[in-house]
Amino acid sequence: MEKVILHVDMNNCYASIEAKLNPKLRGIPLAVCGRREDRHGIVLAKSQEAKVLGVRTGEAIWQAQLKCPDLVIVPPNYDEYLKHSRWAREIYYNYSNQVEPYGIDECWIDVTGSTHIFGSGKDIAEEIREKIKKELGITVSVGVSFNKILAKLGSDMKKPDAVTEIPRESFEDLVWNLPVEELLGVGRASKKKLNRLMVFTIGDLAKADPDLLRSKLGVNGVYLWNYANGRDISSVSDRDYRPPVKSVGRGITTTEDLENNLEVYRVFKELSFGVSKSLRSYGFLAGGIQISVKDKDLISRLYQRQLTNPSLASSILTEEAYDLFLQSYFWEKPIRALTIRAINLRDERSGSQLSFYDDYDQLVKKEKLDDTFFKIREKFGDYSISYAGLMGDIKIPKDRNEIVTLPSGTR
Repeated sequence: MEKVILHVDMNNCYASIEAKLNPKLRGIPLAVCGRREDRHGIVLAKSQEAKVLGVRTGEAIWQAQLKCPDLVIVPPNYDEYLKHSRWAREIYYNYSNQVEPYGIDECWIDVTGSTHIFGSGKDIAEEIREKIKKELGITVSVGVSFNKILAKLGSDMKKPDAVTEIPRESFEDLVWNLPVEELLGVGRASKKKLNRLMVFTIGDLAKADPDLLRSKLGVNGVYLWNYANGRDISSVSDRDYRPPVKSVGRGITTTEDLENNLEVYRVFKELSFGVSKSLRSYGFLAGGIQISVKDKDLISRLYQRQLTNPSLASSILTEEAYDLFLQSYFWEKPIRALTIRAINLRDERSGSQLSFYDDYDQLVKKEKLDDTFFKIREKFGDYSISYAGLMGDIKIPKDRNEIVTLPSGTR
C-alpha cells in the first residue's frame, strides 16, 4: 500500500504566536530576536510582513532594521512556543499515532492507516490546517506525498496557510525544476559541491551519476540522489518512540568575553547544574566529559576525557571540565562561548567499581547537595539559591532560557 505522509509546518511560528498573544502586533513587520545585551542579537523568526520586506532569519538585528526601519522587535517566549507545539501535536494524534517532530514547529504524520476513516491525505491535511487555525489561532502549511522528503518539500512550496500535494505520478514535474538547495539535506557546503558538479536543480541531482556523488559528498551524496528520485523509504516514528540519549550538555554565549580562568570556572559551575539536572531526569551517570571553547573570533575547540568514576554530581562535572580546560586551552584570545557535555552515559542503576582510594561518602554528599539545590530551585525559582561565587555578574544571560540544552541521540 502506498504511504500517505504529511509534513505540517507552522507558518512564521514564533512571530505568529507573538501576534496571537498580542493583537497589536498583527499585520505589522515583526521580528522575534535574541537580546542584544546578551550578544544574541539575531532574528530568530519574522512575520510575513517582515519577510516581504526582505528580513531574514539568522541575520543581525541591525541588518534587519536597515531593510525595515519600522521593524518591531520582541524577545522570544519559549514556554509559549513549546505549549503551542504540544497543542498542535495533540491535534495530529487524532489522525495517527505516527507523529514525528522535526523541531518545535514542524511534524511528519503518517496517515496511511487513517485514510479509510478520514478521507484522502489531502482531505486530512485540509482538516488539520483548518483545526490549527481555529483552535490555536495560527496558520500552517502542509505537504502531502508518498515519502517524508517530498512531504517536507511540499510544505515549503506554498506558504502561508496552504496544502500542497506531490503525488508519485507527477513528482518529477513538480519538483525537478526547483533549486537543489530546496531539498532536505542540502546545506550551504553541499550546495557548493553540487554546483561545482553542474548540479543546480533537483532534476540535475536526480540525473547525476551516483558514483560521482559518492566520491564528492560521501554516502550523503547517494542519500541525496535517492531523495531526488523519490526513493526515500524512511518511516515516521511512533509518538512513543524516544531515540537513545548519547550525551547531555549545556552551552552559552557569554554576555561579555571571558578574560581569565576564574570567569571560566564560574560559567562551568552554572552550566554543570543544568547538565546534572538533565542526567537525573534521564537516569544517567556521566562516564566522560566534553567541553567546547569558542573564542572571540568564533573559532571553536573541542576537548574530552573519561571520568575515573561515573557521576552526575554538578561539582564533579565542574571540576573535571575546569581541569580539562586548564590542561588543554591556551589563552591566545578571550572566550565568547562555553559548552559542557556529559558523554559515555550509563544507567545510574548499573553502579560502578570504586578504587580503594575513592572517598565514597564524599561522592554521596556531593550528589545529595545537588538534590537539595534542585528541590529548592524547583520550588522557589532559579535565583533562590546558589553558591556565593556565582551571585555576582558571571557574564551569562540573566534569563536562563538563553542557556541552551543540548541533548544528543541517534535514530
